[in-house]
Amino acid sequence: MELAQVRLLVTDFAACYHFYADVLGLKPQSGAEQGPYEKFSPATGSAGIAIQDRAMMAEVLGEVGERASGHRSLVALRVDDLDAHCAQITARGATLLHGPAHLTDRMRVAHLKDPEGNLVELQEWLLLRG
Repeated sequence: MELAQVRLLVTDFAACYHFYADVLGLKPQSGAEQGPYEKFSPATGSAGIAIQDRAMMAEVLGEVGERASGHRSLVALRVDDLDAHCAQITARGATLLHGPAHLTDRMRVAHLKDPEGNLVELQEWLLLRG
């Protein structure tokens, strides 16, 4: 398993984009100033931080109403075989909220929560960025 990113789920995407890009000086990956997703990288190192519109994640998880506004962060972990990994962790007591399922043509994901309610996303990368 490999740490893919820490993602902050935000309500005011444009303000957060400005903060990470213009105030902190992190490099945006795609320039998607209006969202719903952007990854930022420091000048050195391979790790980055991402922001995502909170409503988009609520939609992925099928959450509506009050439940849709509670998530503030997400830890993304990359695995080689999503189905096998999900079978292993559910056998050890994990409860999946969503998936395994395609999120994009490049990625399959599954979501679960830790004991404090923080979101964890397991990712299987189908196509790497070229």
